[in-house]
Amino acid sequence: MAFMEKPPAGKVLLDDTVPLTAAIEASQSLQSHTEYIIRVQRGISVENSWQIVRRYSDFDLLNNSLQIAGLSLPLPPKKLIGNMDREFIAERQKGLQNYLNVITTNHILSNCELVKKFLDPNNYSANYTEIALQQVSMFFRSEPKWEVVEPLKDIGWRIRKKYFLMKIKNQPKERLVLSWADLGPDKYLSDKDFQCLIKLLPSCLHPYIYRVTFATANESSALLIRMFNDKGTLKDLIYKAKPKDPFLKKYCNPKKIQGLELQQIKTYGRQILEVLKFLHDKGFPYGHLHASNVMLDGDTCRLLDLENSLLGLPSFYRSYFSQFRKINTLESMDVHCFGHLLYEMTYGRPPDSVPVDSFPPAPSMAVVAVLESTLSCEACKNGMPTVSRLLQMPLFSDVLLTTSEKPQFKIPTKLKEALRIAKECIEKRLIEEQKQIHQHRRLTRAQSHHGSEEERKKRKILARKKSKRSAVENNEEHSAKYSNSNNSAGSGASSPLTSPSSPTPPSTAVEHAPF
Repeated sequence: MAFMEKPPAGKVLLDDTVPLTAAIEASQSLQSHTEYIIRVQRGISVENSWQIVRRYSDFDLLNNSLQIAGLSLPLPPKKLIGNMDREFIAERQKGLQNYLNVITTNHILSNCELVKKFLDPNNYSANYTEIALQQVSMFFRSEPKWEVVEPLKDIGWRIRKKYFLMKIKNQPKERLVLSWADLGPDKYLSDKDFQCLIKLLPSCLHPYIYRVTFATANESSALLIRMFNDKGTLKDLIYKAKPKDPFLKKYCNPKKIQGLELQQIKTYGRQILEVLKFLHDKGFPYGHLHASNVMLDGDTCRLLDLENSLLGLPSFYRSYFSQFRKINTLESMDVHCFGHLLYEMTYGRPPDSVPVDSFPPAPSMAVVAVLESTLSCEACKNGMPTVSRLLQMPLFSDVLLTTSEKPQFKIPTKLKEALRIAKECIEKRLIEEQKQIHQHRRLTRAQSHHGSEEERKKRKILARKKSKRSAVENNEEHSAKYSNSNNSAGSGASSPLTSPSSPTPPSTAVEHAPF
């Protein structure tokens, strides 16, 4: 497919960050093996679910592929004899369900292509490296000065974004990195505005933005070239990783967990906040801050991947902030993501869960104050501070930045308006998703509360009280009838004397109603 061709009509742009959950519904034994029927669901909607059938050998193959992550995953062991016994199959099914739970709740594993293909083969069957190579090859026909050295396989976390090591033919020793990315679900710019803004990125000059050497786009993807930095990103520094290694290998299970020095935290944090403020003031949506998107150039942090929001790609931390309705603008997203980044710089690893109830000891209480303002229960519930507010906090306010480079990024008025509208659309989709998650959570809580043992006991007691009250009322009613009958007989009425009816017994239907 030529680089300037249009995307296929009706192409579905999936949000790859929406979590997949998997539940084994049943198993069926065939002649020599057992198949497990798995219900996979995307997000919170039961309607957005499907069935897949997997054998133990499929799980084993996936597990072998995931060994690169260096994690000890709980796959049940192989068994050659007695593996068709009913009890063994039931026990193995429990073990495989636990395995699925582990890989779908690990933030990095759940977003990797191996797991997505295993759970959702219909949407992840394409070979994106091959697609990217085709696009890049077409590009080189019109730009012959560039040459591919090698693919940088799986160095990033995105399934639909691929990287290649490059060189310029007349400067063979200089190395560059080409990134190619498909469109995402938040691409709201018109094709014309999108291509104009992508081509504008090389003109962006800022001491804390990593320079784009070349950029071009068509209606379905974008291609950018930057200088290769063998020191890697801020995440590579924290995890002591090699930049060219696969993402899973670099970051899933670091050998040594150690945060940065306090002065590094202060300086890097201040630099990142300064560039976020610059982009916010320009009205340029970012929303993609994480440690792998910060390049280290000596002692200077430089932001990467400004193109992501133009392409409509979802954030690395979207599954976190989509849970909190007060984090509903791109600015507040950036601040929340900064909290994640600061946590990693401080402790050498990501938080176990968000919101964070209590923070481990830090090099300074000033660090904890910023973390509390961005990751605590109170912050996630009530909203994020502004970037300007973070810059005024003691951790960053006394940091002196020395740079002579003057920021420069001229965006034409028409494109600024297009960015503003696109930003509103991105935020609108997020708010709608947050609303659905909130409603689903409330419903789940109500159902859980209704089905709890304590509630069942309460309803049983109420049912008994109601039944007794009904019996008493029936007694009183019959007593009244009996009294009236006696009065009628005494006054010469012709009505025969009748015995009072027995009280109606308590209804057993209430006692045994499902609780």
